Amino acid sequence: MERLYNNIVLPDIWPPRNQETTLDKPLAVPYLQNKPDVIDISVGRQLFVDDFLIAQTDLQREEGKPETQPQPLLQPATELELNDGYCTCACPFNGGVFYDPESRTYKMWYQAGWFDGSAYAESTDGLHWQRLHELAGSTGDDRVLPRRPGRMRDGDAVWMDLDTRDPGQRYKMLVFYRCFDQDYRYYPFKPKHAHDDPTSIPPKEVTELYASADGIHWQYRGETSHSGDNTTFFYNPFRKKWVYSMRTFSALDSRIRVRSYHETDDLFQGRNWRAEDPVFWSRTDIFDKPDPDLGYYTQLYNLDAVAYESVMLGMYSVFMGPPNSVAGKTGLPKLNDLKLGFSRDGFHFSRGSYGDFLASSRRKGSWDYGYLHPANGICTVNGDKLYFYYSAFSGASPRFGSHKYSGGAVGVATLRRDGFCAMTAGAAGGTLTTEKLQHHGSHFFVNADCSRGVLWAELLDAQGNVLPGYSREACSCLRGMDSTRVELRWRGQEEGSAWPEVLRVRFGLQEAKLYAFWITDSAEGRSHGYLAAGSPESNSQGKDE
Repeated sequence: MERLYNNIVLPDIWPPRNQETTLDKPLAVPYLQNKPDVIDISVGRQLFVDDFLIAQTDLQREEGKPETQPQPLLQPATELELNDGYCTCACPFNGGVFYDPESRTYKMWYQAGWFDGSAYAESTDGLHWQRLHELAGSTGDDRVLPRRPGRMRDGDAVWMDLDTRDPGQRYKMLVFYRCFDQDYRYYPFKPKHAHDDPTSIPPKEVTELYASADGIHWQYRGETSHSGDNTTFFYNPFRKKWVYSMRTFSALDSRIRVRSYHETDDLFQGRNWRAEDPVFWSRTDIFDKPDPDLGYYTQLYNLDAVAYESVMLGMYSVFMGPPNSVAGKTGLPKLNDLKLGFSRDGFHFSRGSYGDFLASSRRKGSWDYGYLHPANGICTVNGDKLYFYYSAFSGASPRFGSHKYSGGAVGVATLRRDGFCAMTAGAAGGTLTTEKLQHHGSHFFVNADCSRGVLWAELLDAQGNVLPGYSREACSCLRGMDSTRVELRWRGQEEGSAWPEVLRVRFGLQEAKLYAFWITDSAEGRSHGYLAAGSPESNSQGKDE
């Protein structure tokens, strides 16, 4: 039995060995049906992305939408990225974008030229990037892995490991290769895939692991057991586990992409799994609606995750169609849309409304026409905003005019910090009462928008009785302000009245939005939570300390 940081208790058999029984029913999230009697909120900001924290409310949940930019941050420009005019590409696939607290720089690993180079770039602000050859002391080449004749690099994934004790393993990389008996310099000239031509003989496929001290010079660390393309990995710091997110196919319909899950204490030592070790993990369901113009059954192209504050933030890449054979004829990219999920045990994800977080524009000639992919790491924390890095393809090809795998570029979308969901109230007002909460602190912070209204809170004992000195009337209500970190205070604090170790909170809102709250021992409002793929505010372990 394993008790998690939030008091969720995992069953003895973990990860769950779920069996597929349907292709369209939403997957269960057990901890929402069977909550802990007391929820520990000592780690991170507490988000309202599901009903885990909520005992009663008449507030409405409003999902946040990110702001996108009209132009990409990086697009094909170098000889390597322009791919001799065939399939131009300069974007993570899935690569990674992380903020390194040691060097105080943002680092990006991306694909330069389709199925060609693993390249590297850096930034001081997360918005303006320099390629490797532009950095001081560079060798003049943007590659971080040499090209190997006869091999075509498909997807890769990178992770910055802040928990490692081995400096040589600070960065970890997974690369999926297709191996041919002769060298095909460019993607359009290689033999057809089996899914493009069922009579073709598929090439040998290998997935290799690498480690690096600086993210530029890499050492080979071994080959994994069999996995499919678009296999990625991530780290769950709540449980100190590495997770391989593996592309597999449904046991009920071998045409349908799903994800399987394999966890290990050590990424490299756990690379040799048995066929029965990865377990069925996730898929799309009936609420992942088909594209109304295409009508294809949706599929789960990828599922990545990262620790954000008190939850695992998941990014679902949902394939909308068309199949490769159709996209090959039209010369336009396939359509992937990106959706969010959230997990409190690292395996089961709740998915809210299933709405698109980032969607392919579907506009011919636009840089983000289709084939969206998140960068590994998903987002960084930049003051009051989150930066989400993602790849998109225009289809523009200098030689072909258009090609389904050309015109890859990287963009950024921004979202209010903690802005995934807000609990809201209009002019009539409303309240929210939490479940019983265990805490370790005496400073109460919220992320709230009260620019047009008011927010108050009162502290209750475990039975729901208002604590003396911590009523609504004793609260320093928030009015006419909008802040991602502001402390609430009560008259009881001035009187020295202590809080019980277990309490409830009742929030009241009118014309206001509440995004998150947290109780901390930090007068500055440090949450002790995880800051996704990094932040200038993070400590050396990537936490808000």
